[in-house]
Amino acid sequence: MIDKDFNSIIELFETFPDEQSCIDHLEWLRWHGDVVSPFDPTSTVYKCKDNKYRCKNTGKYFNVKTKTLFDSSKVELRKWFAAIWLVTSHKKGISSAQLARDIDVTQKTAWFMLQRIRNCFGIENDSELNNTVEIDETYVGGKEKNKHANKRTEGSRGRSVKDKVPVLGMVERKGKLVAKVVENTTCAVLTPQIVQYVKDALIYTDEWWGYNSIRKLFQHQDVHHKAKEYAHGDVYTNTIEGFWSLLKRGIIGIYHFTSKQHLQKYVDEFVFRYNTRKHTESERFNLLLGNTEHRLTYKELIYG
Repeated sequence: MIDKDFNSIIELFETFPDEQSCIDHLEWLRWHGDVVSPFDPTSTVYKCKDNKYRCKNTGKYFNVKTKTLFDSSKVELRKWFAAIWLVTSHKKGISSAQLARDIDVTQKTAWFMLQRIRNCFGIENDSELNNTVEIDETYVGGKEKNKHANKRTEGSRGRSVKDKVPVLGMVERKGKLVAKVVENTTCAVLTPQIVQYVKDALIYTDEWWGYNSIRKLFQHQDVHHKAKEYAHGDVYTNTIEGFWSLLKRGIIGIYHFTSKQHLQKYVDEFVFRYNTRKHTESERFNLLLGNTEHRLTYKELIYG
């Protein structure tokens, strides 16, 4: 494994000057020197030519890219490495158009690469939260006042989900964050999500009635935003609201639009960056690179 900190795209390419150096690094991250068959983990593995291996039990051949986001991709690993470094190091993300120019591929290819990478970001969106946890919800979608009159949706202001998608966020102070796209913000939907991720914690929220059920399950205090109360003592939701600002600035400024179908992947992307905020660029890069066994096919992406 290459244990080197690289803080620019130039240093990345100096660290990985050719395809073989990428393959060697990926093999170490995935197998740590002990190759495991992706078809049968219990099988003996035989090394073959050209970086290939054979699974004894199944008779199938494979390489380090098999059953990962790189599987069946004609894009060279150096470009994949560059794409992963760019999308993980840019605080607000990178558009497919920009990535296409940066690594010299078509915009369609860049978009597919980014979606495959985003499909791996969920590894950081499944944390157990304890101690003091702030919880809040936001809505992703265009504001009605910014739309042409004939394109506005009647009755969609406020917390309506007619043309906006709600996202629930939970963050442990000085710890990790979990954010999930939800159908609505009722008690019936929010409570199971909170119980799944929050364990032994004091919870702070605003006054929204969708949090009423958790009062019976956790220590809970709230602030009354409608009364223009944003904090009293240690009770506030500023941390999670700061994350919403990052998420929305990224979507509006970089991606411009996200469909409900793909929104969770974009949320996962921003959660990954938040939860790895104390990592170096290379640590963040290697964390994602070592967890790429989440292959997304084009058919799944379009029709899934």
